[in-house]
Amino acid sequence: MGLGSLFKRNNEKKEEVIESHIDINTDDCDGCEKCTIACPNNVLIIVESVSSVRDPQVCKSCKVCMAICPNDCITVN
Repeated sequence: MGLGSLFKRNNEKKEEVIESHIDINTDDCDGCEKCTIACPNNVLIIVESVSSVRDPQVCKSCKVCMAICPNDCITVN
């Protein structure tokens, strides 16, 4: 019996839901990738031919994605 057996391990993974402050109207998005290329923090990604939020916590709310989107699909709150 090793030292590690004296401590209980919590192997349960808690699923964390992160609310995004970036709203993308996927109905109007044509997947042009302009927002993903322009984002200085690499927050956006194209998934299934539409823009999606990769990691909302990294977003600095610079709103470059809003400015470059030709379809006005992106809103940063």
